[in-house]
Amino acid sequence: MDSNTACNDKDKKKTVQHSMLLCCKLYISESRNKEALDLIERAVKRDPETVIVNKFEDREYNRVRYTLVSYVAHDSIGCPIYSPLHQSVMAMAEAAYEAINLELHSGAHPRLGVVDDIVFHPLGRASLDEAAWLAKAVAADIGNRFQVPVYLYGAAHPTGKALDIIRRELGYYRPNFMGNQWAGWTQPEILPEGPNEGPNTVTRARGIAMIGARSWVATYNVPILSTDVSIARRIALMVSARGGGLPTVQTLGLVHGEDTTEIACMLLEPNQIGADRVQNHVQMLAEQEGLDVEKGYFTDFSPEMIVERYMKLISSGSA
Repeated sequence: MDSNTACNDKDKKKTVQHSMLLCCKLYISESRNKEALDLIERAVKRDPETVIVNKFEDREYNRVRYTLVSYVAHDSIGCPIYSPLHQSVMAMAEAAYEAINLELHSGAHPRLGVVDDIVFHPLGRASLDEAAWLAKAVAADIGNRFQVPVYLYGAAHPTGKALDIIRRELGYYRPNFMGNQWAGWTQPEILPEGPNEGPNTVTRARGIAMIGARSWVATYNVPILSTDVSIARRIALMVSARGGGLPTVQTLGLVHGEDTTEIACMLLEPNQIGADRVQNHVQMLAEQEGLDVEKGYFTDFSPEMIVERYMKLISSGSA
């Protein structure tokens, strides 16, 4: 084989790898402690094959989300066997558990763990089955290595159980401080519902983790110019599918700063019910309450933009 053929084969293999991509969204209960975030980010930068394509911090919620991308490799019969995301997520989780104590944490967004949620999405030619494979592998390692109870959801769960159902069973949505904040750990240390991985008891400093796999979900938040969180919650319920509003939309009404509240939305089928529908519905309901709303915002890029940024960062060697 001459050098040109070898180079072409290498390029072809690289192209195939980069079309079989997985995205991981890692939600950590911290955004005010820069030293902790620096430690977490240094952990992932040890592996040049995993790219942080986006980071979304919210100081009011005291929560950060990292959007990570890498490839998934397969064996000779097409079964997934390796993704750099696995070790990258584990390294970030280890850094988070070392740097953050949930008992000392507070914020205006629900959470049940230091590493609160990890979700895997397929990108490019990758499949949901591959995302679920990685979610289950990471869940087993986090449960065993860090002794954290882990609940699987979506395609990673044996019966496809939804994230919001599990959260509701565990009291995720109930504020435990000042009526609109979440602080420390106030749940029972022995869990009412057994986890899929890890122990049945909770370490108060670490809490529990949710880990799942599902098709792409968009997150879109709409600020309301009011401090009345009860109105925000009422509007949120009426916008959501659960409250008889927009199908495939899940919502939370939350305090966001000193003079605003916010409708935080998950669009489970963003190509069917998109941000414009949500914005208009929130605006209509807010007007009925005599309130103004601001233009909403996405908290992450689209899948197409994420792939584009990944390819650019990989090719430039700046990952």
